[in-house]
Amino acid sequence: MGGRTTAIGAAGLVLGLLVAGTTIASAADPLVSRGKAVTASSVEGAGFEPGKAVDGSTSTRWASVEGHDPEWLRVDLGSAHTISRVKLSWEAAYARSYRVQTSPDGSSWSDVYSTGAGDGGTDDLTLSGSGRYVRVYGTARGTAYGYSLWEFEVYGVGDGTQPTTTTPPTTTTPPSNGLGYPFGSRQTPYAAGILRPSGSTSTVDAKIIDHYQRWKAAFVKQNCGNGWYQVISPDAKFPYVAEAQGYGMVITAQMAGADPDAKKIFDGLLKYKLAHPSVNNPDLLAAEQDTACRSVNGSDSATDGDMDTAYGLLLADRQWGSAGTYDYRQLAVRNINAIKKSLVNPNTNLLLMGDWSNSGNSRQYYGSRSSDWMSDHFRAFRKATGDSAWDTIRTRHQDLIATLQSKYASSTGLLPDFVQDTNSTVKPAVGEMLEREDTDGKYWYNACRDPWRIGADAALTGDGKSLAAARKINAWIKGKTGGDPNRIAIGYQLDGTQIESGGDAAFVAPFAVAATTDPSSQAWLDALWNKMVNTPIATDTYFGASIQLQVMITVSGNHWIP
Repeated sequence: MGGRTTAIGAAGLVLGLLVAGTTIASAADPLVSRGKAVTASSVEGAGFEPGKAVDGSTSTRWASVEGHDPEWLRVDLGSAHTISRVKLSWEAAYARSYRVQTSPDGSSWSDVYSTGAGDGGTDDLTLSGSGRYVRVYGTARGTAYGYSLWEFEVYGVGDGTQPTTTTPPTTTTPPSNGLGYPFGSRQTPYAAGILRPSGSTSTVDAKIIDHYQRWKAAFVKQNCGNGWYQVISPDAKFPYVAEAQGYGMVITAQMAGADPDAKKIFDGLLKYKLAHPSVNNPDLLAAEQDTACRSVNGSDSATDGDMDTAYGLLLADRQWGSAGTYDYRQLAVRNINAIKKSLVNPNTNLLLMGDWSNSGNSRQYYGSRSSDWMSDHFRAFRKATGDSAWDTIRTRHQDLIATLQSKYASSTGLLPDFVQDTNSTVKPAVGEMLEREDTDGKYWYNACRDPWRIGADAALTGDGKSLAAARKINAWIKGKTGGDPNRIAIGYQLDGTQIESGGDAAFVAPFAVAATTDPSSQAWLDALWNKMVNTPIATDTYFGASIQLQVMITVSGNHWIP
């Protein structure tokens, strides 16, 4: 890859690194990729499917979406092979920088070739490696378009093991048929040095699937007919809240492959969203519904719910495509544009708390909720719309996090639930901003999500600002608890003074994402992981259960930015 980026990093290889075979196959080894199962990170459109690159025809091709890095094409040889040669026949849309990688399981990848000086045409590569899976991983396009291959040919010899299936026959590495990003495939490498819980990927993923099934049984319902699905919220003021529906859309899109009903549930959640528009902007979701699924309490929006529904729609587009009942991408872009129009303060480029907030109430108009500041979402919105305003918005929030940590939480890195005076000298909310006079300016039931939201962006992108913020929080909580997750309290003042004793998954789990960003925190991450997997689902709190499930997905390497 020519040293231009280290996106695959140590984290992408941390489990089960594949060592190149000791037997060097000859140049006369047979072609072993023709007609095999093949998947890709994206497809430009009909007629450019992944299989076109292994069909033996030089008049058909695979093409990725245009204008996006990285992208990849992966072939499953059916069993382990010793690889001696890879031949790439590029269309005009070639890779300037790319890697050829092998893997035993489709999760851990080893580089067997890399370049930063690709010039298109035909690359006939003599190399040495082994694995069941071989992929081309493009990191820098040679044109403004995407990546496109007429043919992707792999030559080698089998290791004597007869192929069984074209996909790993386990529930934790599900088949990719019809899916762009099946759970467990870990197609997006995390940044270099990011940790994962100790143990095999199959064991880790089995724990997540078990937690997901329990979460689904407890909270995913069809209580109001109409083909709707809802995530119930027994611990909220109303039985259905936008935040819960957003969580549900993100979770089900990510769990496709582990749950054959994921698309059906996602579409039911989406149908529910579309049937409950905000009164202020129909492309946003009304924040609350009663037991009859009627929007109540103003029928306006809540920012966190819409941030996640838009993100979930982008995940769905990548997962299932947008040619079915719903055009996920079109709906996502409409949702994203509505967020920009109605949920971003144009004077500060900071998120409002809902589309009900306007300049008529200066205090709330210049207030914001820290748990809404999701940098990975902002990045996805930028990719989907091409609107550079999302870069400005993301940077503004990241800089605000750094300011708050430096000025108000220099020893802890903790953020308050809400801030005020964003148009002048921003500070933690004094008194009630939206919910409680005594906690709106403290690390409470909104800000408890911040280590997860900040840490997710740091883990996937290696962004320096996100890394610094996450590591500051991690260093403090690890020291505060002496490395014992059972000592994590319910809420803190910004100086680290405990508010309440006891344990709550909503406070415990998010610290695990921050822990992944510190290479010296493996034991601490493992302790947090074990705490999560040994904590039964609390069926009376969608909040804690949904947060913990999403944290488990993220720390295991299964989160991705569409």
